[in-house]
Amino acid sequence: MAKTRINKPSAHLKRLAFPEDEQRHAWLSMLLDAYHITDRGVAEGIARMTRSGHRLACAKGCAHCCITHRSIPVYPLELVGITWYATEKLDGPVRQVLKKALQAHRSGDPCAFLVDGACSIHPMRPMACRQFNVFNTACGPNEDAYYTRRGDVLTPNRRYADEAFMKMLPFYGIKDRSERRRLVKEGGQHSLAKDMQTLNWGSLAAKMLEFDLRNPV
Repeated sequence: MAKTRINKPSAHLKRLAFPEDEQRHAWLSMLLDAYHITDRGVAEGIARMTRSGHRLACAKGCAHCCITHRSIPVYPLELVGITWYATEKLDGPVRQVLKKALQAHRSGDPCAFLVDGACSIHPMRPMACRQFNVFNTACGPNEDAYYTRRGDVLTPNRRYADEAFMKMLPFYGIKDRSERRRLVKEGGQHSLAKDMQTLNWGSLAAKMLEFDLRNPV
């Protein structure tokens, strides 16, 4: 089977890096590599849509999908990344606000990580969030554009998405590339996904509090 070919990244799309943490956590490099590939695919998709005359409607300060979407898939490795980032990297006032939001979150609520209209874990947001981009017109009240005007929503590039999942699968003990490729081709990785909006985020708030008690400022 031919290898997946991925175009070289644009110069401005640098991979996120946490060198010391990547030395301590082998899984972190896998996740950051997967997110880098995902972001490259999204950038290529946006460029393609723009060349076709579409205008990206998503912009800084818009959190519509964080509020209206009631089902957001998240994979176990992504959950590990979110937990690590929120527990060990997030600081300042947003940390305290997030802890309270996580404790208060209930199934079906808007995303617990939305703080003051912005994603508090933006560098580690899931693939589903990274890939969701709307064109031409900003979403209306309570609108999920994926269902109301599918043509205005970016379709993820399958090549990039598959390669990103390939990078993540060793975390689950699937190291053989042929086996990973077979699993991704069949969509088997999706059986691992959880619904982000139904998880018990209070447990993450407890981990953040425990970390704060062990590491007083």
